[in-house]
Amino acid sequence: MKLLHTELLIARHFKNSVFKNPALYIITFFIGALLLFAAFSGWDNYKSQNETSEKYQHESREDWLRNPDKNPHRMAHYGNFAFRKSTSLSVFEFGMEPFFGNAIFLEAHKQNTANFSEAGFSNSMLRFGEISIAMVLQVLLPLLIFFIGFNAVAYERENGTLKILLSQGINWKQLLWGKILGVASVVMLLFVPTIIVLVLIWLMLQDFSISADETIKMLLFILFHFIYLMFFCVVSVLVSASSKTSKKALVSLIGIWLILTIILPRTTQAIGAYLYEAPSKIQFTSNIEKDILKQGDSHNPNDLHYKAIKDSLLRVYKVDSVQKLPFNYSGFIMTEGERISSNIYNRHLEDLLKVYAQQNSFSKTVSFLNPYIAMKNLSMGLSNTDYDSYIDFQKQAEKYRYIMAQKMNALQVKYISNKKPGPNDKPLIIGKEHWADLEEFHYEPKSINEVLKTEIVSIVSILLWVILLFVLIRIAAKNLKAI
Repeated sequence: MKLLHTELLIARHFKNSVFKNPALYIITFFIGALLLFAAFSGWDNYKSQNETSEKYQHESREDWLRNPDKNPHRMAHYGNFAFRKSTSLSVFEFGMEPFFGNAIFLEAHKQNTANFSEAGFSNSMLRFGEISIAMVLQVLLPLLIFFIGFNAVAYERENGTLKILLSQGINWKQLLWGKILGVASVVMLLFVPTIIVLVLIWLMLQDFSISADETIKMLLFILFHFIYLMFFCVVSVLVSASSKTSKKALVSLIGIWLILTIILPRTTQAIGAYLYEAPSKIQFTSNIEKDILKQGDSHNPNDLHYKAIKDSLLRVYKVDSVQKLPFNYSGFIMTEGERISSNIYNRHLEDLLKVYAQQNSFSKTVSFLNPYIAMKNLSMGLSNTDYDSYIDFQKQAEKYRYIMAQKMNALQVKYISNKKPGPNDKPLIIGKEHWADLEEFHYEPKSINEVLKTEIVSIVSILLWVILLFVLIRIAAKNLKAI
């Protein structure tokens, strides 16, 4: 404690001086009000979206089970729905969730994308971006930090008190760390209550029943936001210490804030999309359809590919028509067609994801130049609102769709006769009890291990920025002058 005695005295003195400025109270009140609004908005969106998803997922399941006796192939085309539930951390970090859909219609021979995003049904204000707690912590609180710290050392230099402090035995290292702690102590008056509210909301959303996985995500969310804010505390003091006047320090800090939080993120996104151009949705769908047609049309009895399959089956079973096969021929062909079309779709999807991965990789690489991008990516990953989570939902839904289609095809192969029914014969249908053989879809968010693996670059970037600032403090302490 003796080693920090001087730093704590400097921090206490700075904190007391800061609160003499009435503008600080106004700004703090404004940001606090935004945090409360963001918490309420996040809570309301989370409850509304998840209640809606649960309702319609249940209704979709009930509709599926209520189907009467019918041909399995008709059931495959009747289809089903997959809904994506939000995680509790999405209350604080909306990420890309408002702009991605949360429902996918699943049917045989067709892969659909997610629909019904919040943005699609919102007013124009949403399209300018929603106010979330993460946005306030990552964008507005750094601006407040710069407002607090711009004159931390520059004001002392302007007043001539800097010389006096240094002549009284206080060294630059003590002065810098004291000012950093002073700025941090002011910021913590907003950050700590915010975190307490976050944790309470998080616990209430889960009925105080938490998993180890979600707990680790929450702790990392808090820890890295704390580190992120401390980064800006250090930057504000270092810029103030290297500026001749408070005015120059303030202008420099606002410029840094604009570059880090507004200019560089948007520029990075645009450059990434330009360097690694992705096909449009229309082009993507068209390419899949072309490849499927090249492979063959399972619904066309004269298609060369499927005719060859038919001929081989007739030879193997030593019959002269498909009606004499010991299983349903149409179901067999549909099984093969589903396998081929799914493989083609997955191949094209993987190619598309490689392009998106290159874009995201470029963005994550730039995070070594911008801690805001690193923090944003990590925050979205932990809250399951990033692009990777959306793709994961797509893949889970597609896996379920494929299982659904093949189960119906298998039922057709097993129970449906090849012979067309006569006027007095029973229709080619099976009992409705078979529909329950298909389990209900349940979306599983990414685990903490998957998140850490995905966001390892962001984590390393943040830690490297922390190390760099420690180095800069040491360099500044040796080279800064009082004049």
